[in-house]
Parts: sequence; C-alpha cells; structure tokens
Amino acid sequence: MLSKDELEANNRRFGASFTGGQLSSTPARKLLVLTCMDARMDPLRMLGLRDGDANILRNAGGRVSDDAIRSIVISQQLLGTRQVVVIHHTNCGLFNVTNDELRHKMSPTLARRVANMDFLPLGPDVTESVRADVKRLRGQPLLAEGSEVHGYVYDVSNGRITPVD
Repeated sequence: MLSKDELEANNRRFGASFTGGQLSSTPARKLLVLTCMDARMDPLRMLGLRDGDANILRNAGGRVSDDAIRSIVISQQLLGTRQVVVIHHTNCGLFNVTNDELRHKMSPTLARRVANMDFLPLGPDVTESVRADVKRLRGQPLLAEGSEVHGYVYDVSNGRITPVD
C-alpha cells in the first residue's frame, strides 16, 4: 500500500513538471470512454489519446449503470462529447459471478448492507456484455442526437481491443 506521504511526494514531483493547466475541460476529441476500473488498463494509452482528449468514466466492469448514464448526459450536454466508447475486458472479476455470489463474499464484513445491491455482474461472455451495454446506451433517450456509440473488448494479455458489433 502507498503511504499518504508517498502519494503527496509523488504529486509534488508531478506538479513540478505539470504542463496541462491550459487544457480545456471540454474533451478535444468529443469522446467519452466508459471502461472498467481494473488497474491493468490505462484508457488514454491503450487508445493513443492524451490528457484533454476524452472524458474517462470508470466503474467495476465498465457497466452502463444509471450513474454512468448520468455522467454521460452531463458530458454530452455540458462538454459537447458526441462519441461514446464502451470497453469491457478479458479476465474481469465480474465475469462468471452472480449477485448472490458477490453478496456472499462480502457478507462477513458488509452483511445486510449489500443484501439488495445489484453489482451488475457481466455473465459468462464478455462480447455479449459489451453488446448489451451498447444496446442499452443506444436506446437511452437522454443521449444527444447524432451520438455514436461503439463497443470493444480489451484483451489484458496483449493490450489489443476488438470491436463488438
């Protein structure tokens, strides 16, 4: 685990050479990427993007949850994004697991507090989970007119994305 002092020292080094202060809050590429919080993934690097190019949303599984939709609407309406990319990945901890199994794993510490929580598990097929999330997003009436929504699977073993139609 990184100590608080290490985090702060790392930030001081970062701040000493920081050059991004002139970047606009509006994504230069009008792009929003929704992907998993998995530490093996670096959305900017894996898509050849730089700071300021895109809004990056991350959650467990990269799911099109109600909160992700809220953020996408804000990004589109206030920041002008028009392309949304949904990326799930291989070897995700939310594959082949059910809500009940997740609740059971968490029950020793969280017990009843997670009894009704939907963890949005992905099921057994990563391609199908991307397809379902893209379909949900494309059917979302709050999406800006003319929005493009694309889905991909990121392979954590080789760093490549594969489009999902």
